[in-house]
Amino acid sequence: MNVIGREREQDILAQCLESKRPEFLVVFGRRRVGKTFLIKEYFNERFSFYTTGIPDEKTRNQLKAFNESLKYFGDKTGTIPKDWFEAFSRLRAILENEDVQRDYSSGKRVVFLDEVPWMDTARSDFRSAFDFFWNSWASSQKDLLLIVCGSATSWIINNILNDVGGFHNRVTKQMHMYPFSLGECELFFKNNGISLGRDKIIESYMIFGGIPYYLNLYDRRLSLAQNVDSLIFDERGDLHHEYEHLFRSLFKKADNHIKIIETMAELKRGLQRTELVQKSGVSDGEGLTKAIRELEQCGFIRQYNNVTTSKTGYFYQVIDPFVLFSLHFIRDKKIKSWQTFIKSPEYYAWRGNAFEIVCLLHVPQIKSALGIAGVESSEYSWKSKKKTGGAQIDLLIDRADDVINLCEMKCTDKEFEISGKYKEDLINKVDTFIEEVQPDKSVHITLITSNGFKKNEHAEVIQNIVSPDKLFMGI
Repeated sequence: MNVIGREREQDILAQCLESKRPEFLVVFGRRRVGKTFLIKEYFNERFSFYTTGIPDEKTRNQLKAFNESLKYFGDKTGTIPKDWFEAFSRLRAILENEDVQRDYSSGKRVVFLDEVPWMDTARSDFRSAFDFFWNSWASSQKDLLLIVCGSATSWIINNILNDVGGFHNRVTKQMHMYPFSLGECELFFKNNGISLGRDKIIESYMIFGGIPYYLNLYDRRLSLAQNVDSLIFDERGDLHHEYEHLFRSLFKKADNHIKIIETMAELKRGLQRTELVQKSGVSDGEGLTKAIRELEQCGFIRQYNNVTTSKTGYFYQVIDPFVLFSLHFIRDKKIKSWQTFIKSPEYYAWRGNAFEIVCLLHVPQIKSALGIAGVESSEYSWKSKKKTGGAQIDLLIDRADDVINLCEMKCTDKEFEISGKYKEDLINKVDTFIEEVQPDKSVHITLITSNGFKKNEHAEVIQNIVSPDKLFMGI
């Protein structure tokens, strides 16, 4: 088995195999995050039945594809099922055959239905037939493990996990797969013979995020900058058009999703709903609510409550590195080559902002480094109301143990060293924050660096330092 990391996910699969009851496992997560790869690798592609939906195809072709899988696993009928009820009836017959293929270790019959949302085409009877298959037979088979997978996370959540009909409380386990962490990216690169230092792995994360499919496209003979040019900026590159395809492959009507995410990305701290409506042109209402929820469920954005402005509602912020990179550089064709862009002033400005997103995606690692992994907290940004002499803080960790970590994130080519001017800026930030917010908690300045920290006479202003190595810790 060639699986990097994914220890939590592998433990869930092991529990399903060890179980003495029928298991209905739902696997969901962002496109390209490695859901199908994990399931196929873990079971060494030894399934009692496996099939996958086809994107943008009508019911007839979905059933045709399902029929090909039925034939491969032993069905002798030959004809395409007339509807989904017949398709699942023939699947049951395969699974009831005494020669059905079983998992070696547990003896379980493992059924893997991949990209299920694509099978549920307009006006088809897929959901009612699938419901009948599980409730009338599969749910009583103690040696059955049914795995349902899909990238259209909102469909999975709305039609299976949150279903109030036949699937209500039927799912026995669920697995939300997230992108790799920095530590998992490092393991992936080492396993694939790709030589990158931790500073370059961090920079890679700023561009590709922790998406295994993207990382798997790396050419180990090339530098990071060369890979970025080859994969993204070259019009023939595998990821040159990825942003255009990303949302339309997940949402049937993606225009509003695209407008929303492109509007949100204009401000790195995100927007509140009223601002979003004004700037995006998307009408306020249920459609907007649904699109925001779906973008959040797929991991492209996050919703957070700034406790210093709690009466004015939630903020919505884009947190997907690849989406942010594409919007910044690819959509408007600002540059033609990453190799010629790096080391420019604009590059360093981008890198500083992108590192903040990397840190936001590794708050569990930061909290672990601070020794507060088990302490409840909320994370938000803050901007002073003062027009002059104010301050902005891009990450605050507001803890239940009466401490607020004011996080400063610095991405540099060498060890970061505090200057006298920067020390004054930090003191002003703390003073302004305390003056305007009047928190009833202690405020600790916390420095997070990409390349280490060099102590000097100004360093006493810092209470906590999180080194880059801490960002690579497993959680």
